Amino acid sequence: MKVCTVSGVQIHLNNIFLALLGLFFVAGVLAKGLIAFSIVLLHELAHVAAARRLGVNVADVELLPFGGVCRIGGEVVLDPAREVLVASAGPAANLLLAGFGTALRGYGLWDDQLTSFFIQSNLLIASFNLLPALPLDGGRVFRAYLARRVGFKEATYKAAWLGQFWGVSIVLLGAAGLLLGISGLDILIAGSFLLYAATREKGLAPFHFIRHLTQKKLELVAAGVLPAEPLVSFDDVRLQDVTRAFIPQRFHVVILLDKDWQYRGVVSEAQIVDALFNKGMDINIGELLK
Repeated sequence: MKVCTVSGVQIHLNNIFLALLGLFFVAGVLAKGLIAFSIVLLHELAHVAAARRLGVNVADVELLPFGGVCRIGGEVVLDPAREVLVASAGPAANLLLAGFGTALRGYGLWDDQLTSFFIQSNLLIASFNLLPALPLDGGRVFRAYLARRVGFKEATYKAAWLGQFWGVSIVLLGAAGLLLGISGLDILIAGSFLLYAATREKGLAPFHFIRHLTQKKLELVAAGVLPAEPLVSFDDVRLQDVTRAFIPQRFHVVILLDKDWQYRGVVSEAQIVDALFNKGMDINIGELLK
């Protein structure tokens, strides 16, 4: 459901979050529900502000029970440095808000019970989003870190797998807490959302990876020069296996050897990208020399 538009960015409220606000109303604690809504909104607006500061387009924001989804331009995914800055903005905003709430309570400027809820909610959302699991903010930082070491595609799979792991773990803990009467449905719902979102991110990995490769061709054309990263491969290795070693913001040159370790030739990343589109990922890299 569309809630409002802030600086040209549409704000949508997920139906599950809307239902939770209804539960807050029925339970007679609507004020807490509105505080939770405001915290999540400010968390996502911090992402929007950081993205715009870095020149990244922002389409819209969907508010979820554990945070939200800020749909920003895909170019930030292809630039690890920018992704870290945009991802860190949300938890940083929550920590600042928690500090602000602590100051208000210290000066006696806010009702003590609501202030405690405000501080705890900010710390909870910040901590949850810092888990190294996609699509959470910590997962995006973790992927950016891994991408420079194992390649973008492999980093995405690892971070998404951690998202699925944490999603299942939180669902199990939430179910146990519900049965024991020590927690409510909110933990179970948050875990289910995380599991679903992580699975979706994993499915999008090949799409992001192809965009990542084509973007570097455009960067080379625009800049005229990029740092190079040499690789060595046997000529019968499939393209999809070679590209797993590709890292962001480097242009790769692959030296090919035959099974006798004899030099066969050199293949550039541009040739590999063209072959991926025209011939698929299952051909041997040695075929690009023919």
